[in-house]
Amino acid sequence: MIQLPEHFEAQMQALLGAEYSAFMAALEQPAPVSIRLHPGKPSHWREADLEPIPWHPYGRYLPERPVFTLDPLFQAGAYYVQEASSMLIAEAVRQLVDLNRPLRALDLCAAPGGKTTLLASLLSEDSLLVANEVIQSRTVPLRHNIAKWGLPNVWACNHDSREFEPLAGYFDLVLVDAPCSGEGLFRKDAAAITEWSLQNVDLCCGRQKRILADAAPLVAPGGILLYSTCTYNHREDTENARWLAKEFGLEYCSLDLPHEWGIVDTGAGYQCFPHRVKGEGFFLACFQKPGDSRPADRLKSKLNKKWTPAAGPEGWISGEKDAAFLQNTRQELRFLPAASVEEAALLSSVLYRLLPGQAFGQLKGKDLIPAPELALSTWLNPEIPSVELDQAQALRFMRKETLEGISGSGWHLMRHEGLGLGWAKLLPNRVNNYFPTEWRIRMGGQGG
Repeated sequence: MIQLPEHFEAQMQALLGAEYSAFMAALEQPAPVSIRLHPGKPSHWREADLEPIPWHPYGRYLPERPVFTLDPLFQAGAYYVQEASSMLIAEAVRQLVDLNRPLRALDLCAAPGGKTTLLASLLSEDSLLVANEVIQSRTVPLRHNIAKWGLPNVWACNHDSREFEPLAGYFDLVLVDAPCSGEGLFRKDAAAITEWSLQNVDLCCGRQKRILADAAPLVAPGGILLYSTCTYNHREDTENARWLAKEFGLEYCSLDLPHEWGIVDTGAGYQCFPHRVKGEGFFLACFQKPGDSRPADRLKSKLNKKWTPAAGPEGWISGEKDAAFLQNTRQELRFLPAASVEEAALLSSVLYRLLPGQAFGQLKGKDLIPAPELALSTWLNPEIPSVELDQAQALRFMRKETLEGISGSGWHLMRHEGLGLGWAKLLPNRVNNYFPTEWRIRMGGQGG
């Protein structure tokens, strides 16, 4: 039986009243397993007979939890393992934002990347999404998950929220999925229970206000600010939402959510409880900044010295895509939508740890060593030489083991079910495996 802190139990009894026993019963049940499919990377998961998540067209519940690490399609970015309740953000964006026009979006607390990739799938290719994480070590999984999603208009950076101040009024959509006390994760994460305390709730509440105070000015007039947590208490949720609206003159946005979804309207946001929805605890509040026009950009737009425009090698990017290239002094190349070069210059003048675009490769004399991220890109030329691997071969490749029975010459994309995994260079008597060591699968087993 799950053991909860005494003060938390008292808080939830006061919050839920007669529903408290149903809430506790739900916490004793196994947590649902859910994934979100990549709209641009078809796989057998797309055709599987899986229960849909009502508030996301690409969300699916799984009957049991597989070993995701040993699924090559997970490594290829065919889907993201994401908690179902948090996918409600997609429905909010769909209702509140005009997704038919180019948008500037910011995920301010982005790691490990679930909500970043969710937003990325909603935005048009001529939009821009900046994914920021303040803790440097957490940028590693963030960049990897962005790479697996394969979209060059999603750019990662590592900054404190205060450092965005020069970008006031710049973003049409800002998401603050704030660090919280994690009450909504108690069923999934025993560590969240042991770390909970009233003092930690106080600490989280103050931290959230500080981040929200930095975020609100970044929203353009007429733009949308979304605030979310994975917790239940009013201090971090409803009270912070009301404080934000009052302090910064934001207007609440209401959502049209079917009653049968079981999501509770708190008057200042929307709350998911595990006894009402097939998911964990989650809170979402939606705001709009008054006004109807984005202010004229007033920042300098000159790329920092780290990256300069360059001519990229031909044949690697799909001819249907209009790409531009950037290069640094180490002859590393990145690519991005050509329409975003000015945005890259402008943002790089403020966010000096921003990586614009997607990694393309590194020039060694006249030769190009393609970047691992390029293998995962949705912009990769489908005519690139490739080798289709079965599941066992794919796992050997991603463990950096020797591949047998493959012939050819030069760079080849290693694929599984048509989706790129990484690069190998085929030589007359061997296959050089260029799967990155930092992504290497070390778990045993064959998947299935």
